[in-house]
Amino acid sequence: MTDEFTVPVYYDDDANSDVIADKTVAVLGYGSQGHAHAQNLDDSGIDVIVGLRQSSDSWTQAENDGLRVATPDDAAAEADIVSMLVPDTVQPAVFEAISDGLEEGDTLQFAHGFNIHYNQIQPPEGVDVTMIAPKTPGHLLRRNYVEDTGTPALLAVYQNTTGEAKEEALAYAQAIGCTRAGVVETTFREEVETDLFGEQAVLCGGITSLIKKGYETLVDAGYSPEMAYFECLNEMKLIVDLMYEGGMAEMWNSVSDTAEYGGLAVGPEIVDESVRENMDEALEAVQNGEFAREWIAENQAGRPSYTQLYRADRNHDIEEVGARLRALFSWAEEEAPEEAEAPADD
Repeated sequence: MTDEFTVPVYYDDDANSDVIADKTVAVLGYGSQGHAHAQNLDDSGIDVIVGLRQSSDSWTQAENDGLRVATPDDAAAEADIVSMLVPDTVQPAVFEAISDGLEEGDTLQFAHGFNIHYNQIQPPEGVDVTMIAPKTPGHLLRRNYVEDTGTPALLAVYQNTTGEAKEEALAYAQAIGCTRAGVVETTFREEVETDLFGEQAVLCGGITSLIKKGYETLVDAGYSPEMAYFECLNEMKLIVDLMYEGGMAEMWNSVSDTAEYGGLAVGPEIVDESVRENMDEALEAVQNGEFAREWIAENQAGRPSYTQLYRADRNHDIEEVGARLRALFSWAEEEAPEEAEAPADD
């Protein structure tokens, strides 16, 4: 563990693989995170069983990848550690199906704390409840493991009935390749609330809204959609890559002085204090559970608002223009999208 950060960060030397060496892990789900966790654990010598519905298209894929597969309830009954890696919206139903198979001393583990923090899942008192949340999509978690590099992750303990929950979680993080890079200790509350806020205000909602507003401003002023797309969306990747590699300072050092002055002078006028006030409201809705209640009710009602928002977003002019322009690049092979239909939950 290092003392250089404001929170504890753990590495390979802090983890003891023997803690889970003789345990069976049930990985429920075989999507983005599930397939990576299962394969990495298996390659680390951990006994893994994948839990899937018998009708799941992933059943054969998991077997072809050399893994044992069973229904979620059978997998959980056999396992000592149950890693809940199905989508948030179906986790409560899956938990109901597996809860009878959880024994005292078992561990119920998550990669996101939504259902625990907002009381959609209430685990029995006799089990440990932990979180190991890799901060990357599953395909990169798997690739980094295979290439012997690390993927940072978050660690949290919600319920520690055995007294060994943290040590077990660290061993699990090591087995999927995360302690190579560093595992940051947090809480379920902090992980959930910062994650939801970041997605809404910056990473998903904020950035896409900013891009579309910039695109619309240029097009409405008479500039070509193609130029608007290049300036407001295409070049975003170049800027984000620079910030990812070296922070905002690296980005400012890499762009022209004109771009730097314009960004520093005009940027705060665009994203002004009114935006900060809106962000405060969004954070409050996350903290007090308003957003969670809204999302849960939306799913219970069949996602009418979500479907409407999804279709409007996918049918925005920027998507059609982008599909045509991306086809100019050698790495892109796609056609202009048809009218979008909202996906069903996995």
